[in-house]
Amino acid sequence: MPYAQVNDLEIFYEKMGVGDPVIFLHSGYSRGILAFASQMLDFQKRYTCYFPDFRGHGRSRCESLAWSTPQLAEDIVAFMERQDIPRAHLIGYSLGANVGLYVAALHPERAATLTTIGTSGFCDPTGADEFEPEWLVEHGMQDTINQMMERHMDAHRGNWQEHMRQSAQDWRHYPQLTPEQLGSISCPALFITGEHDPFVGEQKVQRLSGIVQGSQYFVVPDGSHRPHMVREYPDAVNDRILQFLGTTESLLFV
Repeated sequence: MPYAQVNDLEIFYEKMGVGDPVIFLHSGYSRGILAFASQMLDFQKRYTCYFPDFRGHGRSRCESLAWSTPQLAEDIVAFMERQDIPRAHLIGYSLGANVGLYVAALHPERAATLTTIGTSGFCDPTGADEFEPEWLVEHGMQDTINQMMERHMDAHRGNWQEHMRQSAQDWRHYPQLTPEQLGSISCPALFITGEHDPFVGEQKVQRLSGIVQGSQYFVVPDGSHRPHMVREYPDAVNDRILQFLGTTESLLFV
């Protein structure tokens, strides 16, 4: 399985397809191909797709268990350098959407386009307490605990409690980009939300789109926080993103 050595981190990633590069940025508590299982087949027909596991997640390995959204963004930029990818289409979901915002705002030369799913662009700690390890134990959430132990064993080396603490802490503090920083995003951008996403929704994504000049937004009817996933509306989301990329790619990779 492929690993890329990036500073103190061994990033596990999967690569498939042929064409211009697309980097998929997964959500918290997940890892690369799990968060985007419903995108793999459609996108690899047209693009070279990269599915990295973030620091602290999945099969990536590091001595330190600490991480944050800004650090993950710097890891992705270093990963691109390591893989000789000057710029790429970035598609991020939830935590990964915030990572994409950081890359596009702070490293604009790296982002050919930005697509986010499930972020308002601003910090909202609602719900983070229910993912603290003590809360999970107290409320008998053993299935979730088992899933986190198995899914991230390589990354947290058996310390699932620290993995959950890091995730909850990051949820409470990021993103911290200012409206000015968000407004500096210059690449074509598409912001997606499910109609019934409890963390985002149309009003919040419309606000974000209003800050990022020239951006677009798409509300998935009846969708939740994960409208791109199986049993929701992956075909509609995939078609909208592919259409968006198709209208920009001829101008970006020349």
